[in-house]
Amino acid sequence: MKRYPAAAVLLLLMNSGAKAQRVEDLLPGKTKLTAVEYKGRKAILMIVEREGEGLSMLRDTEFGDGTIEADVAVKMTTPPGVRNPGFIGIAFRSRPDARHYEMFYIRPGNSRAEDQAMRNHVVQYVESPDFDWYKLRRTWPWVYEAHADIQPEVWIRIRIEVEGRRARLFVDGASNPALVVDGLKGEDLKGGVGLWGSPDQESYFSNVRITHAKRQPIENGGEVAGTWEIKYGSDAGPLACVMKLRREGNTVSGTASGLMGTDLPVAGVWRNGYLELTFHGTWTARDPGDATAILAGWIDGNAAKGRMTINGRADGVWTATRKGE
Repeated sequence: MKRYPAAAVLLLLMNSGAKAQRVEDLLPGKTKLTAVEYKGRKAILMIVEREGEGLSMLRDTEFGDGTIEADVAVKMTTPPGVRNPGFIGIAFRSRPDARHYEMFYIRPGNSRAEDQAMRNHVVQYVESPDFDWYKLRRTWPWVYEAHADIQPEVWIRIRIEVEGRRARLFVDGASNPALVVDGLKGEDLKGGVGLWGSPDQESYFSNVRITHAKRQPIENGGEVAGTWEIKYGSDAGPLACVMKLRREGNTVSGTASGLMGTDLPVAGVWRNGYLELTFHGTWTARDPGDATAILAGWIDGNAAKGRMTINGRADGVWTATRKGE
């Protein structure tokens, strides 16, 4: 592995918009950055110096909608017999303190595991700090992660396309995305871009490019109070209900009718237009019995959409329209 002067790091990152501009610097955070040559190309080597994740932000970069591309590679440095699939990714729409951001990352060592569950944990979306992999996996299994055929210690091309509240991750030039997130969890519609790695590995980055696109005309803060007609396209078939909701601060209450009962109490939270609701009722289709529905998504004006799961019985997407009073 050939090393280069520290100044060479600055030449490895390109910010391409209407006019290509060189990124002037990286903020190392909890990482050590070195210009090296790896597998035949110039790259940035990231070593996370302290226990925990490492995020290095691109200085003076603001990204809302558009495309982020990078070549990444991971070489594990854990002792033989210690499981470490490798973790490497790109954060976007980060706040200046680098404590709130959206991110896609990959685990190359899981791709060809004998355990099928591990094979399904290769590409991952998270929002830090509120929606980590554990919370997303437990609440919405297989929705925010997927399989991709990759492996450690080779260059992997990743491309992130962001449009409003929707983002897609492409791997190794594939025409179809490996993971689609329709309803990003973060509140921020623009912010910084960062390179992310983990301890006990060598994380390599090369050919990072950012292409900006016109921002979608959406704003946060959508009001939840009112009567909503909800259509639910689930794997158990199409369903519908009407919700009458009210809000006091961040607390939401109301009733749901037409899905598992009539005037069922609804409780939940509202955060700057993002909504999470829960209600209980009786499931009358296949496997009848008591059931709990969990609904999450974003409000944009008089429309809303997101995901809903009914524990062990149905999963899918919902759309809603506010009825005139």
